[in-house]
Amino acid sequence: MDLLKAFILGIVEGLTEFLPVSSTGHLILAADLLDFRGERASVFNLAIQTGAMLAVVWEYRARFFRVDLQLYRNLLVAFIPAAVLGLAFGSLIKSYLFKPVPVALAFIVGGLIILFVEKKKNAFRVESTQAMTWLDALKVGFAQCFALIPGTSRSGATIIGGMLFGLSRKAATEFSFFLAVPTLIAAGAYDLWKNRVLFSGADVPLFAVGLATSFVTAWLVIRWLIRYVATHDFKPFAWYRIAFGLVVLLTAYFGLVDWKA
Repeated sequence: MDLLKAFILGIVEGLTEFLPVSSTGHLILAADLLDFRGERASVFNLAIQTGAMLAVVWEYRARFFRVDLQLYRNLLVAFIPAAVLGLAFGSLIKSYLFKPVPVALAFIVGGLIILFVEKKKNAFRVESTQAMTWLDALKVGFAQCFALIPGTSRSGATIIGGMLFGLSRKAATEFSFFLAVPTLIAAGAYDLWKNRVLFSGADVPLFAVGLATSFVTAWLVIRWLIRYVATHDFKPFAWYRIAFGLVVLLTAYFGLVDWKA
């Protein structure tokens, strides 16, 4: 049963990591429904995000594995704000906000913000990630800090934030992909190391299934999303967030789903 849960959670992670719908929020809700809870589950959910990150590295391997000092600099600059705040407040956030109802509220608020941004007529001055300055990267890095709140969506915060700061839709989406690599690999590795006493060698198949499933699913989503943003906006994701958040709140209020997390 644990391997089946790992398989399902890997699919959830891969499907939602790069869409502006919050992978962490979906993982918290899915794990709660699967009765996969507690500190061990939280660490697992963070660790399998590495599979999705490896999908980015594979898809953009030509960019990552050549010496691109500008890209490396921008990723380092953008990575620092969330890393600092995550280390300072991560435990506090996990204690109070990694629960279904706060996640549902963040879903709804994030959806409303996406609708607001999409309604504005944004003037894009940066057409590609190659044209980004270190200051552009820093602004996206500060936007990523909002993603420390589960349900906000790291992809949503960085893509929508990037668009607000003058990046084109494609540039903001690609840089969000790139920034995910150092951010989530570091978060997963740190949390796994800090809680290593919770796991044993018997858990290796669990992680292998979750990582492999999230890798394959995320790779498919990445390839689809880049084509999607060329001709579409993010309003459908905003309405999905609002509807999904309302479903969670209503099922919790009327006792239709036993949210125990």
